[in-house]
Amino acid sequence: MATVHSITKIYYVILAAIGVPVNLVAIVILSRGKCGLSTCTTRYLVAMATADLLVTITGVILWQIGFHYFPVSFLDITHVCRITIYLLYATSECSVWFTVTFSFDRFVAICCQKLRTKYCTEKTATVVLSTTCILLCLKNIPFYFTFEPEEIIDNVPWFCNFKPSYYTDPGWVGFDWFDKVLTPLLPYALILLLNALTVRYILVTSRVRKELRGQSTGENHSDPEMESRRKSMILLFTISVSFILLWFLYVLDFLYFHITGINPKDYNDPIFSFREVRFMLVDLNCCTNTFIYGVTQSKFREQIKRAVKYPVTSIIRLINKQNN
Repeated sequence: MATVHSITKIYYVILAAIGVPVNLVAIVILSRGKCGLSTCTTRYLVAMATADLLVTITGVILWQIGFHYFPVSFLDITHVCRITIYLLYATSECSVWFTVTFSFDRFVAICCQKLRTKYCTEKTATVVLSTTCILLCLKNIPFYFTFEPEEIIDNVPWFCNFKPSYYTDPGWVGFDWFDKVLTPLLPYALILLLNALTVRYILVTSRVRKELRGQSTGENHSDPEMESRRKSMILLFTISVSFILLWFLYVLDFLYFHITGINPKDYNDPIFSFREVRFMLVDLNCCTNTFIYGVTQSKFREQIKRAVKYPVTSIIRLINKQNN
């Protein structure tokens, strides 16, 4: 346990040092609209990067780093702790469900030609993202009331513990099931389903288009439509696969907890270590998308290079101007 604790202390500092700047870079570059992506896709990616940035701030900096490096601080006052936990739940679920809405948007764009022109628009993306965010923020309000102070010092309540009734009261047990099914079980299933349907559609249509264009006989013709779909598919699949892999242990932990009926307080050391690793991977999910954009999108890489070169070229121009 001591080794895991030491590793996590260093891990979260590194994650915060990487997560904040990379998500800020993604927000700025994508918002400029010069990455060759549609305005609809750009809106989803900016929303995902914003949610990931907020998760990094609340979940990594305020919660994890605060816990490991500042064990007793202003953040541990019960009312502040409740707000932090609420924000952590809300931003985490927004990050997850923004990935789902993006996956559905790409599914429609690739597989539903008649619906694409009406659904895959910047206005629709704004409505979908705003509605999703508002509903998730409202849904997580009960979490503020699930915690009680661990102790009271000079009439000030400190720390946050789940109320005992949270594990026994039918209402809270039902809410916990609803919460875990909503995030991440349902998103997990939806992303797997949408990707499976997209793969099936692409395989079928690509075979038909090759036959119609004579490629099945060995002729080589460029196909702009399939090239566009290929780029969308690569972006969609890399984001989806990253989400599925990094949330896998969290889903496994949820199933283990509810199938065995073990109270979290009764978990032994190996299980606690396992749970710590699952949180580390879930938090890592908030830093991966920007690297995915850099790997899969050539114009995004170009914008990053320009951003890196800009300060250097500006200084050189200023020096040359002064010398002249």
